[in-house]
Order: sequence, then C-alpha cells, then structure tokens
Amino acid sequence: MKRTLFALVAATVVTTPVLADQALAQKKNCMACHAVDKKVVGPAYKDVAQKYAGQNVSAKLATKIMKGGSGVWGAVPMPANPQVNQAEADTLVRWVLSLK
Repeated sequence: MKRTLFALVAATVVTTPVLADQALAQKKNCMACHAVDKKVVGPAYKDVAQKYAGQNVSAKLATKIMKGGSGVWGAVPMPANPQVNQAEADTLVRWVLSLK
C-alpha cells in the first residue's frame, strides 16, 4: 500500500508542472501553431528542446516568444505575442526545454 501511494504521489509531482505549463501555452494561444510532439505551423516543442539542448538560450527564446522572429525554422515567421509577459515567457521556455 505504501509503495503504491508513493508511486502515485511521485507521478503527480512529476506530471503536474508539465501540465500546468502546457495549460499556459494553451491559454496564450501557443498551441494554435505548435504541438508538443509534431510540427503544426511552427516546430514541435520537443524538436525545439532537442535543438537547444545544453545551450544557454532561455533569455533569447523568451524574447522570441514575446517579440516574434523568423528564419530559424523556415520561412514562416513567428508573430509577436504581446499577451505574454516576461514571467510567462520564462515559464514557457522552461517547459519547452524540459521536453527533450
């Protein structure tokens, strides 16, 4: 019984932050152009995590979330997201980079 309870609590602790950050991505309309594991208009978040694994790019990616950008993933530009503040952008970047 203790082992089962521990496994359940551990699973909740591990999965809850990921779901919360995915909820933020949905709330901020990021999921209209991105998905976790497949290309939509923009790259899959897992592909972003793999591309930037081990690199110190959090500030750069947070800025790109807020201000938009182009050229890294093809010809389709990423529009600016003025509805995303700095703290939210930082949270989204941490979540995306954790998906590797």
